[in-house]
Amino acid sequence: MAVHTKHPASAPPEAPVREKTGHLMLRAWCIFVLFTALSGTAWVHAFGQPTAAVVAIGSGVLSLLLWLVIRPPVQWRRLPMFALAYVLWAALSIAWSAWAQTSALTWLLLLITTLQALFVGSVLTWRELVRAIASALKWVVALSFLFELFVSVVIGHAVMPGFQPRPEGEVDPIVYWSRDNLLDGGRIQGIVGNANLLGPLCLLAIIVFAIRLAAGAPRRVLLWLWIALSGFLMFRAGSATAYVAAAAVAVALVTVLLMRRARRPGERTPYYVAYAVVGVGGLVALWFLRGQLLTFVGRESDLTGREGIWDVVLAKAWENPWVGWGFATPWNPADPAFDGWIIDHGQSVMQAHNMWVDVFLQLGVIGVVIVGLTYLAFVWRAWFFAVDRPRWDLRDDRPYSALSLLPTLVGAILLVQGISESSPLLLWGWMFVVMFSFKIKQSPHIGVGPAEQTLAIERGELTKQAS
Repeated sequence: MAVHTKHPASAPPEAPVREKTGHLMLRAWCIFVLFTALSGTAWVHAFGQPTAAVVAIGSGVLSLLLWLVIRPPVQWRRLPMFALAYVLWAALSIAWSAWAQTSALTWLLLLITTLQALFVGSVLTWRELVRAIASALKWVVALSFLFELFVSVVIGHAVMPGFQPRPEGEVDPIVYWSRDNLLDGGRIQGIVGNANLLGPLCLLAIIVFAIRLAAGAPRRVLLWLWIALSGFLMFRAGSATAYVAAAAVAVALVTVLLMRRARRPGERTPYYVAYAVVGVGGLVALWFLRGQLLTFVGRESDLTGREGIWDVVLAKAWENPWVGWGFATPWNPADPAFDGWIIDHGQSVMQAHNMWVDVFLQLGVIGVVIVGLTYLAFVWRAWFFAVDRPRWDLRDDRPYSALSLLPTLVGAILLVQGISESSPLLLWGWMFVVMFSFKIKQSPHIGVGPAEQTLAIERGELTKQAS
């Protein structure tokens, strides 16, 4: 005869583990911070420089306060030292700057971007970080498409920044926020107002969404749709830089996947040799055949005027080669030193269109060395973070994580972009370099270590993964 007992052997049923409201709000704030860095100039185009400055400074102050309140586990000896040295050298340059006010203002932007990178990297686990980047990129991609659609369908003509009235007379297309090209086949600019910025952003979105798919993220059909929309916007942006960066990403990805197949010491050597040959050979071919290639994609043979800009900037830089003329990223067109210095399409240029030339002008040879070491350290750590099997004990058969591919693929985008743009020195470019450098040093294994496990336990991640 069955006997009922009041003392069952199994544990009583419990509600599933859920994240607390505070953690959800923290993640939402990190998504907003990432979106602000990724969207960049969209804030200036939509609301003007004063509002964009308030958003940047206000968000930096709030992130600092949250960091002090939350106090996430941080190994302070394992900070991205070269990146911080660059920030310090830029600050010191204010003392001898030829444009001190611009140096102070732009250094504040650099400091806030660096702070935000360290903040996001410290309060999110690797899985949360990739998820937050994906969410921020969805906002950028969706708003870019909807904005261009709104301009073409509702407004019906090109739009100036801030939806201001179009000035009298002939207007150069470069000044428009949107050129109303979505339905007529021309290049589109998205919310960032620049096709050369939108293209790499869409490439980054494709990479992040694909990595989420490879990592087994839910709602896979929607991720495929996001990849398709990002690919459409990248194609319509028509950025030659984005196409070259996509080729570099493909080479890096194939090489990493081949490296992961190695089982014995020395087996990676042929892959390294082939990678170096393809990389160096590709760069040499791109440089000597740039005229034909740029003509093929509808660009001018002088990199759309960039070579002329480089000549002027380098001539100025060689007048003060060791310490430079003072930090200024980006150049402030309202400053007399930059107003009318280099004119392109009737507008004062705001960058050297090459991050190495820009750093040489601003911070001299010393600055170039520091930035070079920053990127060398980042690429080095990101590379082995991707190709080395996770190992912290005698076990050597742990599976690779798709998430570990992201830093090295981002590095490929930024290095290519840095040839024709100064974007890797500010906003999402600089933020991602600092954030990933910091995160790899703090948590060299995904889901393992004090920072990863403490945050995962607080959010219930370990329990959910175990179930």
